[in-house]
Amino acid sequence: MDGADAAKPNKRVTITDVARHAGVSTAAVSKVLRSAYGVSPAMRDKVQAAIAELGYRPHAAARGMRGRTYTIGVLLDNVRNAFFADILDGIRDELRQTEYTVLIGAAGFDPEDQARTIRSMVDRQMDGLILIAPGTPRAEVLATAAATPSVVIGHHDAADSYDSVVDADDLGAGLVVDHLVALGHRDIALVSAPGTKANQWKRTPEAVLTDGYLAAMERHGLAEHARVHHTAYSDDGGFKAGMTLLTADRPPTAVMTGADVAALGIYRAAHELGLRIPDDLSLAGYNNTALAALAPVQLTSVDQAGHTMGSAAARMLVERVEGRRDRAMQTTMTPRLVVRGTTAAPRGR
Repeated sequence: MDGADAAKPNKRVTITDVARHAGVSTAAVSKVLRSAYGVSPAMRDKVQAAIAELGYRPHAAARGMRGRTYTIGVLLDNVRNAFFADILDGIRDELRQTEYTVLIGAAGFDPEDQARTIRSMVDRQMDGLILIAPGTPRAEVLATAAATPSVVIGHHDAADSYDSVVDADDLGAGLVVDHLVALGHRDIALVSAPGTKANQWKRTPEAVLTDGYLAAMERHGLAEHARVHHTAYSDDGGFKAGMTLLTADRPPTAVMTGADVAALGIYRAAHELGLRIPDDLSLAGYNNTALAALAPVQLTSVDQAGHTMGSAAARMLVERVEGRRDRAMQTTMTPRLVVRGTTAAPRGR
């Protein structure tokens, strides 16, 4: 192969080699590498083809010295929550044609552990952060976002310093209650994450979901039947909630949860107690994850478009990192109810 078309075997491929191979200027290659605004699809394809053919790999340290590390940090609390996988897929797909790499911080539920993970991401000079329903105090998130472009997924508390992507959780709760009431249920319980007032978030997903549930129960004249049980959004949390609710003096005939993963824990508790779903108990989840559609489960669930949420968050973050927008914005997803086999009329109706 001619030396004009490829670098020597023992020589590190440079941006100049890529430009020569693609027949463009080094400035054009730099723009593609930076995902700069205004690069035509044809130019991007030509440069990316040259990069692939030559095996060019930008030097991460050198890029960091120029002011960008091309890394995006994603904070989440529980890797076993399948909904987060949907969000991550959306983030990955949105960033697929860019130079940004996604690094995941699975911090657990403890607020201080989450704060420590966020600080670690900032210390490593990540270009931007996507925080999925952070339990970290809001003041710390505000301070972080003031210095590092950030997107908060889930929390409805808007701010000038960060962008946010939310679901209309109050509407989602209403969809479930309306569906269950139409089937004939009156004793409907909600299983939701506990949240904490100490972290200063006022409109967390679980708070908005609970407000929507209570408003819907009142709208149907069922306020006296409303009950909210708090537990972690995990299989174990759902199992414990199920054992408590389903062995009560007045067990509910239907349970809705704020996450599919918790609904599956309730499903397991019902099975252990010898209850059949939906004959003895109707059960609805939230997130409409892949698990909900599995043949043995067929969980009725609220779809809040996790993939779209992740894609929107990544797109908004890159806009901030690239300096294309300097004003905060909030994107809201519209939920829809997906009815499957875990909800039916209560026994005797």
